[in-house]
Amino acid sequence: MSNRLDLPRSMKRSFRFGFNSEAFGVLSERFARFLGTANFLVYMSGFVISWVLWNSLAPTNLRFDDFPFIFLTLILSLQASYAAPLILLAQNRQTDRDRIQFAEDRARDERNLADTEYITREIASLRTALNDVATRDFIRGEIRDLLGEIKEVKEKD
Repeated sequence: MSNRLDLPRSMKRSFRFGFNSEAFGVLSERFARFLGTANFLVYMSGFVISWVLWNSLAPTNLRFDDFPFIFLTLILSLQASYAAPLILLAQNRQTDRDRIQFAEDRARDERNLADTEYITREIASLRTALNDVATRDFIRGEIRDLLGEIKEVKEKD
């Protein structure tokens, strides 16, 4: 194969396992949510207690994991080794959702602040306009002054 830049690279076939990351993320969130429930604690406690009781009290020929319970330890270690990354994945997805929600909340707050400032300016301009409007007492006073000036002019004539 030549190293010419004017020729496209040949496609390399890869035999990777493809998976839907969104579906896997949803599954990890469900798993993490289940791990945080009382049901999980009850099921896991029941499983461990029944395992220990069976391997302690059952006839010797029916026991499959004697006293140090090495196989039980292996199962619990495997469960923990898979649970930790799944919980972290669920937390990362929640962090991403929280970041988006925070950005949306911030944008909404900025719009609300802009709307509030606009309404405040409008109210201030309305108050200013109302202060410029002549009141009844002001008009009466002006009319009295004008009538007084008219009487003075008539008296001088």
